[in-house]
Order: sequence, then C-alpha cells, then structure tokens
Amino acid sequence: MGSVEGEQSAAGHRSEHQSSEYRSSEYRIEDLAHRSGATVRTIRAYQDRGLLPRPERRGRANVYGDTHLARLRQIADLLDRGYTLASIKELLEAWDAGRGLGGVLGLVAEVDGPWTDEEADRISRAELDARFGGHPNDAAVKEAIDLGVLERVAGRDDEFLVPSPQELAVAVELYAAGVPLSAIAAHLRELRGQVEHIASRFLEFTTEHVFARYLGHSPPTDADAAEAAVLVRRLRPLAQQTVDAELARAMRTFATRHLQQHLGATTLAPEPSGEVLVPLPARTIQAVHQLVGQENAPAFIAAAAEREVQSRTLDALASERP
Repeated sequence: MGSVEGEQSAAGHRSEHQSSEYRSSEYRIEDLAHRSGATVRTIRAYQDRGLLPRPERRGRANVYGDTHLARLRQIADLLDRGYTLASIKELLEAWDAGRGLGGVLGLVAEVDGPWTDEEADRISRAELDARFGGHPNDAAVKEAIDLGVLERVAGRDDEFLVPSPQELAVAVELYAAGVPLSAIAAHLRELRGQVEHIASRFLEFTTEHVFARYLGHSPPTDADAAEAAVLVRRLRPLAQQTVDAELARAMRTFATRHLQQHLGATTLAPEPSGEVLVPLPARTIQAVHQLVGQENAPAFIAAAAEREVQSRTLDALASERP
C-alpha cells in the first residue's frame, strides 16, 4: 500500500522488525473499527490529528492495512497506561522518525500482528444458507457468532465477516457429510479449549526459555525489545508447524488402530438386536493387508465372509436332498 509503504520508509530501521514476510490484510474502515475496538468516528479523528496514517485510496474506496490495526492497538494500549493523545502523538512521531521506541513498539506490533496468512472474507446470509442445505437456521447462525466463526457487519443484517474462511469451509464439509450443526459447534468448543491450552503452554515455554532474558527488566531496553521482536517473527510459525506435525503423527497412529479394531471384529450376520462380531487373528489381518492392501482389506474381508456364508448355505441345501 502506498501510505503504509511511506510510513515504513520513514522508519527504515523499524521495517526490519515489521512482519513484512506475511501478506498484509486489507480492511474497510468498518472492518478496521470492528477489529480494533475503536469507532469509525475515533479512527477518523486519529487521522485528523496525525496519529494514524491515511489509508490508501482506490477509486472511491479507502483501504486500511495491518499497520493501521497495529497502530490503533498501540494507541489504545498507551491510553490505558495513562498517556494523553498529545503525548502519544509525540511518542509515535519519535518512533516514526527512528528516535527510540522502535524496539518496544515494534515488539508490540509483532505480537499484535496476524498469526496466520489466512485473510478474512465476507459472506451474505443467502450464500451462508445455501452452503448449509438451503434452510435458514437462526439458532445455528447465533451459535456461529458466539463462537466467532461469523462476525456481524455494522449496519448489514444480511452480511457477515468470516475471520477464518478455512474454518467455515470445514464446517460446510462436515455438514455435507451428515454431521449435525449442533455437533459441529460442540466439537469446535471442545477443540478450541484444547488448542488454547496448547497455545498457552507454547507461550509459557518460549517465554521461559527465550524471552525471559529480554523481558526480565521493565521496561526492556530498545535494543532488547527490537531483538525480541525479530524472535517473535521467527518463532511465529513454529507453534503451528509443531501442532501440524504432531497431529499428523497422532492421526496416523490412531487411524491405524481404529481400522484394526474394525477389521478385528468383522460383521458376519446382522441380528435384530445388533450385530454378531467375530474377531480375526492379527496374522490373518496382516495376510489380508499383504494380499490386497490396507485400504481394500475391509471390502475383501466382507466379500470373503459373504462368500463363506453362501457356500455353507449351498452345502446345507445340498445335504437336505433326499
């Protein structure tokens, strides 16, 4: 963006500590207000007072970026600390001019920056209903909003912000596979609690072993904060990479066990009260895997069982002949 690039060039040393490696998001002023917690009127007032860079002009639209969002959060943090708008302006001007605060505020910008390359999207109510069977479900929409899967757009009752299109796409696929919306929401709540625990532990781990030496004194020096900001950018993807690798390992392990449990108890004949299960020896399962492959084993065992039943039925009929 033009205005954002102008700000970064005005603080050359700070650009090294900004998250230039990830793709910048773009926001309308209403979205920026929603993300930052500031009102549209406040954002415009900050622009008029020089606290916030002007947005990029594209035709008749104003476009804001992650730098604007980080700056709004910095202003809010400084206000909470008791600074006046006049003193905040001086601090931010000093930062932009490279006269200090670059490390501290750069660290804040890195921590507040996006932790994913995924970009938010918008979806209309009609499109949302169409993705979930074409039947409006106000209760499900409300639950999705409560979970943060959807966010309301100010002044638009028929449109929603989707912070994670990928998460919504997963819900669509699960629903298409026959999973009820209530079960999807319950699963997400359970999963979120577990993932938040993982995130908390990762932060505690990195704080203890990496950042303690930089943040052990308050406030940290500009140089220490700047170095910590670089480390945040380097360590940012590690949590997700670790979870991805461990999830793949766990899925591989448990999926194999799950399959073996089903192969080890093959259904031979259904009964009105349930199924009759006959365990298969592990050596038999291994032999079937070698013969037809693991993915074809269930169908092979089912066909073999059916063939045996038919053979015995024919033998029984033959033995009844006079």
